[in-house]
Amino acid sequence: MLFKKSIAAVAAVVGAASAQNASSLCDKYTLAVLNTSTAATQGALLTVLVNTAVIGNYSKYGKAGVRVPGILANGTTMNGTKVNLLPYFNGGLASSNRGGSAGVAVNFLDDGGAVPLMMDKPANGTSSNQYKLLTHLYEYFGMLLGCSAQSNSTTFKQYSGAASQYQVHKFMGLGPDELQYFIEQVGLAAVSLGVTVEDATAVGKTLAGAFNVRCAPPVALIPYQGAQLQAMCSKDSCPLAMNSVCPAEKFPTPGVANSTLAMGLGNASSTATASAAGGGSSSASATRAGGAASTTTSGIAAMNTMGSVAAVVGAAALAFAL
Repeated sequence: MLFKKSIAAVAAVVGAASAQNASSLCDKYTLAVLNTSTAATQGALLTVLVNTAVIGNYSKYGKAGVRVPGILANGTTMNGTKVNLLPYFNGGLASSNRGGSAGVAVNFLDDGGAVPLMMDKPANGTSSNQYKLLTHLYEYFGMLLGCSAQSNSTTFKQYSGAASQYQVHKFMGLGPDELQYFIEQVGLAAVSLGVTVEDATAVGKTLAGAFNVRCAPPVALIPYQGAQLQAMCSKDSCPLAMNSVCPAEKFPTPGVANSTLAMGLGNASSTATASAAGGGSSSASATRAGGAASTTTSGIAAMNTMGSVAAVVGAAALAFAL
């Protein structure tokens, strides 16, 4: 299903979810899962939600019977197409935007792999690419879901990452199936923690309408950051947004920085540049609805397998934060 929502409708849905009151999805489910809703517990819930979306089922709060393969799982498919997001995070592809005219390889899996995520942490330390990515993801989704206690004066800070997700992801060359798979994992993670299918579907549609389209006009997803380009889907197969405003710039498939870590993805003839902290790929992805994953190796297993080749993090996906 192609979500050709008007950007105004997307903004309205996000605005409603972000309303700072007790009826927000964040407040509602923090209270349901953790019995109290404070800055600390809201941050804790977002940590478990994002970590589960990244590495798959691990949390004691997860419901039996809801399988979450994880964004970094191997052997996944969406709409019959193989999807592999790991090379965007492990240094295999030059897909991260660091302000130049082409993508560079950045290792977002550099601080503990799945182990700290399974301990409800973003990373082992606080100065790594992994830590920055995961904490920004916690903050970003907290803002979208309307966490009422989230502020810069509490332990659960407001989102302080890049305002334009288009700019963050523009060198990745993402298509609709990759983004759909990412969004589906977020939805499955939410349902595994007790979020109703109806609420999870509403969030998924909002993410798809904002990110899994091509040429969407600017919208203010984080109110204090103002209207920005947000659409991440750049291939011709991406659904064209209503009131489309296509950027003049065009970017090829990201180059291969490390052929082993790229796992067959990327443009092998393109010269890739590695950034600090060795290897590593950039951002993340979003999604439409439905779809399926099959014959998968969990995100935990995938990261543990990659550990000998790169410092694999349970890095979430959507490098919404960098």
